[in-house]
Amino acid sequence: MDKDKEQAIARKGRHIGVVIAVTMLLWLAMTLFIGPALELPGRFALLFDFAAIAAFIYAGVNIFQLWRMRQDS
Repeated sequence: MDKDKEQAIARKGRHIGVVIAVTMLLWLAMTLFIGPALELPGRFALLFDFAAIAAFIYAGVNIFQLWRMRQDS
């Protein structure tokens, strides 16, 4: 495996890790602290849940792409 391919795989892996970590932290903050503090209705909690699900689906697709990149090398 050449150096550029290794760096691309590492970069994609870091990107996936950041997306998952930030999504989880934002979802927890919005659900447990910010939403209740602002007295937002329940429909906003559902909106936060759907946004988190979308981010996790995005991360899952990227994990699959990363797996394929590793298979090709």
